[in-house]
Amino acid sequence: MADSHGGESLLYLTDEQLRQGIEAMYFAYRGFTADPDRILATMAYGRAHHRAIHFINRAPGTTVTNLLEILGVTKQSLNRVLRTLIEDGLVESRVGSADRRERNLYLTEAGEALENRLSDAQRTRMRAAYRDAGPEAVSGFRRVLEAMMDKEMKRRYAALRESGQ
Repeated sequence: MADSHGGESLLYLTDEQLRQGIEAMYFAYRGFTADPDRILATMAYGRAHHRAIHFINRAPGTTVTNLLEILGVTKQSLNRVLRTLIEDGLVESRVGSADRRERNLYLTEAGEALENRLSDAQRTRMRAAYRDAGPEAVSGFRRVLEAMMDKEMKRRYAALRESGQ
């Protein structure tokens, strides 16, 4: 049942094939983050800033608590990132309307512009890879990524997809 792809059609993969998949993910992630990293470096920002900007853009008005849960970072770490983004005029923090203790986060116009630059770079790379791999591979890749997610992250991911934002 082996095919020209070294047995990937089998349900059982060897440790070597799994290692190759792990390494491919590491190198792909480096490529996926390389373009945004270059943009962020000019501003003395890192990937934590990028992730915060990305998820604030995906869910305008999200709370700090929600962002903490999505990013899986400490409150101290997120506060450092948010403080910088707010001071630099990229993120706005507003008092919650339902609960005044909550802080709702929004990108400013400058924040939206930065998010677009960062995402455009990643979309360009992703679009080219998807086009090269073909629709069946894209669908399979998404299924693999979703299967690797923890149950709670899969739920959050599904909620983001359903919101259509």
